[in-house]
Amino acid sequence: MLLAAPLRVVWSGVMVAEPAANDVVPLAVAKSADGGGAPMTPMTPMMVQFLAIKKDHPDSILFYRMGDFYEMFFDDAVTAAAALDIALTKRGKHLGEDIPMCGVPVHSYETYLHRLITKGLRVAICEQMEDPAAAKKRGAKSVVARGVVRVVTPGTLTEDALLDARRNNFLAALVRVGTSYGLAWLDVSTGGFWTEAVADEDLGTALARVTPGELLVSDRLLQLPQLFDLLAEWRDVLTPLPSARFDSDNGRRRLEALFEVGTLDGFGAFERGETAAAGAIVDYVELTQKGKFPRIAPPERLRPGGVLEIDGATRRNLELTATLTGDRRGSLLGTIDRTVSGPGARLLAVWLGAPLTDTAAIADRHDAVQFMVDHERLRADLRDVLASAPDMERALSRLTIDRGGPRDLAAIRDALSGARRIAAMIDGAANLGLPNNLDTAKAGLGEHGSLIERLERALATDLPMLARDGGFIADGYFAALDEAVAFRDQSRRVIAELQARYVDETGIQTLKVRHNNVLGYFVEVSVRHAEKLPTGTDSPFIHRQTMANAVRYTTVELGDLEGKLARAAEKALALELELFDDLVAEVLGRDEDLGRAARALAEIDVVSGLATLAVDARLIRPIVDDGDGFDVVGGRHLVVEAALSSAGDASFVANDCCLGAGDEAENARIWLLTGPNMAGKSTFLRQNALIIILAQMGSFVPAVSANIGIVDRLFSRVGAADDLARGRSTFMVEMVETAAILNRAGPRSFVILDEIGRGTATYDGLSIAWAVVEHLHEQNRCRALFATHYHELNALTARLSGLGSYTMQVKEWQDDVVFLHTVAPGAADRSYGIHVARLAGLPASATTRASEVLAQLEDGNEADTLSRLADELPLFQHAATLRPAPGAGNEPEIERRLAELRPDELTPIDALNEIYKLVGMVKKDK
Repeated sequence: MLLAAPLRVVWSGVMVAEPAANDVVPLAVAKSADGGGAPMTPMTPMMVQFLAIKKDHPDSILFYRMGDFYEMFFDDAVTAAAALDIALTKRGKHLGEDIPMCGVPVHSYETYLHRLITKGLRVAICEQMEDPAAAKKRGAKSVVARGVVRVVTPGTLTEDALLDARRNNFLAALVRVGTSYGLAWLDVSTGGFWTEAVADEDLGTALARVTPGELLVSDRLLQLPQLFDLLAEWRDVLTPLPSARFDSDNGRRRLEALFEVGTLDGFGAFERGETAAAGAIVDYVELTQKGKFPRIAPPERLRPGGVLEIDGATRRNLELTATLTGDRRGSLLGTIDRTVSGPGARLLAVWLGAPLTDTAAIADRHDAVQFMVDHERLRADLRDVLASAPDMERALSRLTIDRGGPRDLAAIRDALSGARRIAAMIDGAANLGLPNNLDTAKAGLGEHGSLIERLERALATDLPMLARDGGFIADGYFAALDEAVAFRDQSRRVIAELQARYVDETGIQTLKVRHNNVLGYFVEVSVRHAEKLPTGTDSPFIHRQTMANAVRYTTVELGDLEGKLARAAEKALALELELFDDLVAEVLGRDEDLGRAARALAEIDVVSGLATLAVDARLIRPIVDDGDGFDVVGGRHLVVEAALSSAGDASFVANDCCLGAGDEAENARIWLLTGPNMAGKSTFLRQNALIIILAQMGSFVPAVSANIGIVDRLFSRVGAADDLARGRSTFMVEMVETAAILNRAGPRSFVILDEIGRGTATYDGLSIAWAVVEHLHEQNRCRALFATHYHELNALTARLSGLGSYTMQVKEWQDDVVFLHTVAPGAADRSYGIHVARLAGLPASATTRASEVLAQLEDGNEADTLSRLADELPLFQHAATLRPAPGAGNEPEIERRLAELRPDELTPIDALNEIYKLVGMVKKDK
């Protein structure tokens, strides 16, 4: 099985532990051909430390902190330099060879980290764990203590710069326990956690719904032949782990310890596979975050049959979240998204990806959308507040793993302030009769006045990204800090005053008091003015350094001030960090309440956004019940309609679709749809599938009216595509997807099929299409729309009582075809393929010859006709004969029609019509 695995780096040489302060670093030895060896250059203490840390993280690129850079060495450097397109240099030697090296600045590392992660690489962040001054106290050659603080993988990202604010990033785990499968998925950046027990045939559907950024699987799972094709589809995000990490008993204990409960029964009736998968995720997060757990909500169990199942092929064909080219713009999600916040956008994508099958829950969502539609002013006010509310979910997650800063505290403060305003608005509308979902969301917003007030008092106006930068606590919040800051600032003013005094005393106007990390504070004058500065035992100026253009001095007075300033600055920063930790502790003590408030804000955003969509796009509230009918009047394709509107083209032509529950022809549950290409068959098929998804996710739908019996599975076989990577032709892909439909569709399923059988010989294709229609009708007994060019299939309506014939209407005028895009009962008598070919720009000689061939095939014996046509080959003999001679045209036809006319028997209107026809024939000739 060719599955991608995490990067594996192979190291040569001797692996040694980090030396203690007085250890002697061993020599690296290069072996000669006869087994001997000669001592090579000793490894530096820094390189010994690097190799020791790298040994524990062989499958990750090690970002080794060296001052203001993260440096990479050996194979890590070679791989990273190629992936990042940065210079590859060298630093020292190892075993007699140069050590490859590259590096990235610490202040902008996230940009480089993102590029490595998107290329499927893992990165171990190795930080300096102590101040260099502390290392020097152990000895002049002591190495600064370093350690890996986290391992960054595609599924464990938390930084805003590395994440899409409007999409979840799921870390998923798949495990097989006995004969069943367990799937769990977690968004580390928000804490949302879900599990599901999955049947073998539904694995692909479940993974397509979750779309994980990283998928954990056991090494044993990779060896199962039946999962070869499935896991191959996800090979770019697979992370294989030892099977021991997927033990269900260990997983249960990990979950119980994490949530501090004696049993998981309070969270749901989890199966062993679900517990194993969820436990593996918790274990993996602990390993990669080095014991620092993000906020993780208790797992929610997705009950079997709780959502509308949509397989991966159907999601792609219907372009639910991305177009076939991978763009969000032009997809259904891109078209319906009216949310104004990141959390709202993420929740909308979850709703769209997993429509409900519980009619009561669907009705609750529709009630909330209807309330927002009916109260426009309230909706507008809510959206104004939501638009300014920061992403509290992700800010809270960063704070829990010590990766947050003052701006995350401010984000929580501002989000809670917005929640308080929204709660007041909803309270004011309570007399209007709040629907259940909005009432629940209002309760979830909670009351956080004391926390808001404290954060407002504590945080300054301008906040740094990192707490260690200081300056984020407001004046007047803490008296001791105010005193330390005042002393620090006063010392700075004293230094400025000292510089002015030195200028006056020396008369050197360019004299400056400067600072750097090596010398600290010093007096600097130019070389030209240095001779004016008094020196000697009586002079206050003590020489420190001579530069090419300047000379530097210090004074006892300046040294004393520097010490006081450093102590004041250190004290001020230490106090600020203590206050920061105190504020974070209070926030994390309320993490469950804050998590509920964040989810409530997201739901209000989704509901108000769907209401805005309903008003803007003229959507109506559907009726979704437990029946098995499908009755849509005036249905439209929302995405196509939006594209036409933005392009200024003609308005979309709406169509009805009524699939009944019975077996009567007038109430058919399967429609056989014929008609020419370009007439709108595929659009009609897709629009009805999208109406189902919109209705069951809780949205209003583009129609005049819609009554939909609940759908449990949606299948689509639309469009043509091959899979060359797995050696599958277009026809093979079509057959695989069709097989999945016939094997899995049930009475509550909805199926759309387009041009089944077109990729093979005519009779083979017709036979397959014929058998598929019969199977859908007799075995699956589902609702279906079946578009085809095989008009022969209409003969099935005589013996399949639940099958109805419908066609896309066209209008012919003067040998041209006008597509009306209207669905009507009946069957098409022609496919109009040659007309479409003419529209596509085929040469006139080719389309004329095609018309001749078609006429002969339709009129004569097929075998004889084909033989005769092959002998003629007029395209290669005389292309000119395909063009009528000048003046020939329709003259014989005109003469014939004139000869047949009986003027005395024509009414005035008949005569006028005949004149128009003759004039048209003459104009066409010209």
